[in-house]
Amino acid sequence: MSKKILVLEDETSIRGFVVMNLKRGGYEPIEAGTGEEAFEQLRRHPDIKLALLDIMLPDADGFEICRKIRANDPQIGIIILSARTQEMDKVTGLMTGADDYVTKPLVLSEFMARVDALYRRTAGGAPQDPGEVVQGPFRLNTRNRTLEKSGERIKLTQVEYLLVKMFMDNPGKVLTRGEILGAVWGREYRDEDKIAEVNIRRLRRKIEDDPANPAFITTVWNLGYMWGL
Repeated sequence: MSKKILVLEDETSIRGFVVMNLKRGGYEPIEAGTGEEAFEQLRRHPDIKLALLDIMLPDADGFEICRKIRANDPQIGIIILSARTQEMDKVTGLMTGADDYVTKPLVLSEFMARVDALYRRTAGGAPQDPGEVVQGPFRLNTRNRTLEKSGERIKLTQVEYLLVKMFMDNPGKVLTRGEILGAVWGREYRDEDKIAEVNIRRLRRKIEDDPANPAFITTVWNLGYMWGL
């Protein structure tokens, strides 16, 4: 089965570099140079599992493209590629639906490791134990990776599903950011606390009655997070 990855990058030299190394890594890159081309490729290739998105585009706002892709497909993995290094840009990218944010110039070994890690998660490569986990108002189905709260389905990305599963597997236990990063993203993310923080903030918006005063995913000061009901 082909391992398709959308590559949205308007600079041909950078896109060529990314495409070449994805091919070497066993992937099938699907190229796009504009936002319009990206959506056309996604329509033509509904089996794309991962999207690499540049946010500095000539015809569109990359953050808005990310938001639209995520709204259309909660399951797809999204990595933003950007020369912008400001913290606010990273937070914006993650809050609009990205799973990861990689800054240019790309460090090849790190970039490919992160592509591999996210592809494994979004493609469902991790073994699943069949069944359900029920806690309070939540029902987590580990066969089809779905979450319900009080009988209502909550749309989750694959990363958000893994976060919920980790929390529900460890009720009442404080999980450090390092433990969360290692379990959900992989060991190569050990210094990326912001990725965990923003994805948890995004998850709270979906599952909490009042995200500003979370009742289910609580922050334990200077330690990490805890799942409690």
